[in-house]
Amino acid sequence: MATPSVKPFEMAEPPKDSKKPDTQELLKKADKPNQESRKLHPFYQGKIEIATKVPVRSFDDFAIWYTPGVAEPCKQIAKDKELAYKLTNKWNNVAIVTDGTRVLGLGDIGPEAGLPVMEGKSLLFKYLGGIDAFPLCLATKDPDEIIETVIRLQPSFGGINLEDISQPKCFYILEKLREECEIPVWHDDQQGTATIVTAGTINAVKCVGKKLAEVKVAMIGAGASNIRTAYVLMSAGVPPKHIVMVDSKGILGPHRKDLDPKEFHDKWEMCHATNGERLEGRSAEACKGADVLIAASRPGPGTVSKDWVASMAHDAIVFPIANPVPEIWPWEAKEAGARIVATGRSDFPNQVNNSLGFPGIFRGTLDVRASTITDEMCLEAARELARIAEEDGLTEEHIVPTMDNESVYPREATAVGLKAIEQGIARVKLSRSDLLERAAAIIHRARAESEYLMHSEFIRKPPA
Repeated sequence: MATPSVKPFEMAEPPKDSKKPDTQELLKKADKPNQESRKLHPFYQGKIEIATKVPVRSFDDFAIWYTPGVAEPCKQIAKDKELAYKLTNKWNNVAIVTDGTRVLGLGDIGPEAGLPVMEGKSLLFKYLGGIDAFPLCLATKDPDEIIETVIRLQPSFGGINLEDISQPKCFYILEKLREECEIPVWHDDQQGTATIVTAGTINAVKCVGKKLAEVKVAMIGAGASNIRTAYVLMSAGVPPKHIVMVDSKGILGPHRKDLDPKEFHDKWEMCHATNGERLEGRSAEACKGADVLIAASRPGPGTVSKDWVASMAHDAIVFPIANPVPEIWPWEAKEAGARIVATGRSDFPNQVNNSLGFPGIFRGTLDVRASTITDEMCLEAARELARIAEEDGLTEEHIVPTMDNESVYPREATAVGLKAIEQGIARVKLSRSDLLERAAAIIHRARAESEYLMHSEFIRKPPA
């Protein structure tokens, strides 16, 4: 059966110099998925379900899969709990854990309201990475209770994806769980965003003929996404002193006595690691002379001004990645002098989206049974994504691959798995070819299964 492909979203035509795009038309187009969503969510009543993966030839088979036959794997695992990876689906199970305090751009809407997002995440995990991911929305906002809950869940899962948890507690939760858990724990808002933004930055800088070691990077927003992106960019070769980060009260630096080092530990670290020129002020001052601007703040338009972009260096690179509306419209950024623009939206070129990262990264992590997901593994994923885009043909409007490129996720998984092996945190050691073949087969099976279920109408057709 041929591997099914996803029809890519219709891309907006690049703006013509003689005519600005109609903002209302773009907003209307952006709202179309919302209109469809309002119809289809109640029709399907959920996006995921549990399916059997073993044959049931007759009711006699239940004696194998349940009692009395199931006692055999139970006894083996009781002697060696690592056998759970071979005798159950633990090897491929991921828990998506949230408290609903920072859901998309909606803020603290609660765990029940976050469930549709987590189900959507499960769908992406399965289709793009062949991973069985379960949404777990917790009725607590207490970070220590979240930590305790996740620790207790470990026997059933091969990995944990933290999602949509507000800062600064998201940093504390991730740090503690990495210390306490035997399985890998990842926060997609941090490491996922960092991976794809770094991939885009690598290629954008290459496109304009500059070098990572020489560029100045302005970062508007000092939340989980931008802070982790800064760390990964540093690992990629951007000097820490060349990064200038801005939060709602101004540029980060040692002068920021208003920050509590204990409450905002990671932000305080940025105050001392970055901003080598010891700039003070706000976003306008941070953008002056910058080669790259990464905005992960509040949706626009108007959050980033054209004047700030105009003050940047020649051949400026601008990443306004807020959703659903970027901090500045791409055509406005280009009018102000930006040469390359990337957003989080699918209707403009250069979509930097976490969906290019977490399915492949988790696939590689699970396949080598890594104990954690390091920034080095994320950087390796970013470099592989950059390579794939370059092989496809690097242009100013194609700096990252697209989700419909079938080679992305197996190759990303392979790069991540090999880095985990190199770092000595993998329990299973496989060759490059074995990792690639394994990831490709698992992902192909997931997509082929979905295609078959649609073709046979076990997945119902949407209403006309």
